[in-house]
Amino acid sequence: MAERGKRRFRLVGFAAVIALLAVPAAPAVAAQQERAAPPVTVPALSNWTSEPGSYDFGAGTRLVAGSASERRVADTLAGDLKAAGHGTVPVVRGGAARPGDIVIEVRPTHGSLGTEGYELQAGKRLSVTGATETGAFYGTRTLLQLLAQGDHIPAGHTVDVPRYKERGVGVCACYIHISLPWLENLVREMAYHKLNQLLLEIKVKSDAHPEADTWGYYTKDELRGLVALGDKYHVEIIPEINSPGHMDPWIADRPDLQLTDSDGNKQPARLDVTQQAAFDYYTSLMDEYAQVFTAPSWHMGADEYMLGSDYSKYPQMLRYAQEKYGANATPQDAYIDFINRVQAYAASKGKQLRIWNDGLTGANTVPVAPGTTVEHWLNVQTKPSQLIAQGYPLMNAAYSLYLVRGGFHSDTESLYDQSWDPRSFEGEKLTSSTGITGAKISLWPDNGRGETENEVAADTEPALRHLAQATWGDPHPDATYAQFTARGTAVGHAPGWRDLTRVPVADGTYTFRTAGASFDATVQRTPDGYATLRTADGCLEIQGGKLTLNVPLQPGVSATPQPCDTANTMQRWELAPTAGGYRLVNAITQMALSVTDDGRLVQYPPDQHRPAVWHLTAH
Repeated sequence: MAERGKRRFRLVGFAAVIALLAVPAAPAVAAQQERAAPPVTVPALSNWTSEPGSYDFGAGTRLVAGSASERRVADTLAGDLKAAGHGTVPVVRGGAARPGDIVIEVRPTHGSLGTEGYELQAGKRLSVTGATETGAFYGTRTLLQLLAQGDHIPAGHTVDVPRYKERGVGVCACYIHISLPWLENLVREMAYHKLNQLLLEIKVKSDAHPEADTWGYYTKDELRGLVALGDKYHVEIIPEINSPGHMDPWIADRPDLQLTDSDGNKQPARLDVTQQAAFDYYTSLMDEYAQVFTAPSWHMGADEYMLGSDYSKYPQMLRYAQEKYGANATPQDAYIDFINRVQAYAASKGKQLRIWNDGLTGANTVPVAPGTTVEHWLNVQTKPSQLIAQGYPLMNAAYSLYLVRGGFHSDTESLYDQSWDPRSFEGEKLTSSTGITGAKISLWPDNGRGETENEVAADTEPALRHLAQATWGDPHPDATYAQFTARGTAVGHAPGWRDLTRVPVADGTYTFRTAGASFDATVQRTPDGYATLRTADGCLEIQGGKLTLNVPLQPGVSATPQPCDTANTMQRWELAPTAGGYRLVNAITQMALSVTDDGRLVQYPPDQHRPAVWHLTAH
């Protein structure tokens, strides 16, 4: 390679100087500006110092890592490189780096990088340095995005540090079961875009309270696997059992714990916070969740307790509050008292409490315990600035960031054009980020059959990338939204991401056979990547039984032919490959078909009844 700086120009006279400046200057400046542009990533790099040359990934590339934390980052990177189609890259312990190598460094002395920032230097070799293991890990996510665009990375240097500590996604898998492959994809995608917090309002199948095990639950082993994946990819998974409202998944069969109104009517979604037994029940569930979740936070929800009603219908709330806090207490003090007791219990277990904001209307005389993180989604009397002034850590979970299944969807393009950032709360725009922990998008299943998981994933993708950008760096790095979305196209999906829209058999007519049953059906792929099964009598559909969020989630409900309707998501099926054939899993209920002794097709959770294995013969 020729050495730089060896050329000399002999300029003769003023005219020669003018000619030199006038003719070649424009393309030279353009080329320099092109070299100086940061490589394409999501979130965008906020700075980039361009240098001559490139880093070239190739067959001789090694991952050089010395310490245990460096090797953990390198081992994860090696797996991701292989999953992304870059082949097997060996991890070597220390030693001198060679051209083409990738060097992973964790240097606690680089304190300016914080706990999640990193430094990336690309040249003859490429180095990723973090002050912590997490910071180095995020540097490797940038590297993977660059390699997704080619094996040659322009030489240069960046220091990349997030603006906000909490960058998250919230998912309510609380009534409708969401498949584990979908959640695993989400964890990988979050990490790829440097999001670090996944809130799961979720139901763990309970050993202590089997009366609460209505479908929608996950086994402890299933969730342990998901938590392990989150740990590997530096995504903190925070569990939530919403209380004292929205408790129907847990107390529908516990009328003794339900709040009773002045007319004697039980409220199956509201926990009676005036009962010690209700508190004991809730904390026993917390203990059971602690067998699975390792995050240092616990979310208790605390939203919409009096949705559609008011405290005056429940005189026991005022009695409880006045007996405990005096004559000036209000009914809402009983609600705050429950929050604070849960907070104290969580703290005794080493957990920090998180709640939604809408119950903090100012009608209470008892304050929420200090240190409780408030996640602000609704504009109520107590404003974000007041919560920050009172010392509460505040997260922005704005309604404008919501994606409701079968309902409201976040207008990501409009938010991008407005340069939305976490200071923009519902009802108040703050001028400072002080006291704001970050922000998250939230996915709710209000109309559970309104969209399939694959449709939700497609809807979520642009919102996830926008949230990643707005919480990590400049909320508006490109002049247009189209240019910003092009970044997502360039970096693609995370390594290990599974395409859940693949149907494993071709469209056509098949005989489906299993022990005790057979039927003929035409398989036709749906636009969202499932299949309809059209028999001579109609399309196979789950119908009947108790509906939860408009979904027949009752185990044992039959699958029967119904008039075919392309808009009916209950007629969409997954053909899940298994040993010897396929399982038929409904796209909405996430229950697999089994066969009864009299030959009926019925749905059951896989841990309650062995799913039928179907053998397909093409016609």
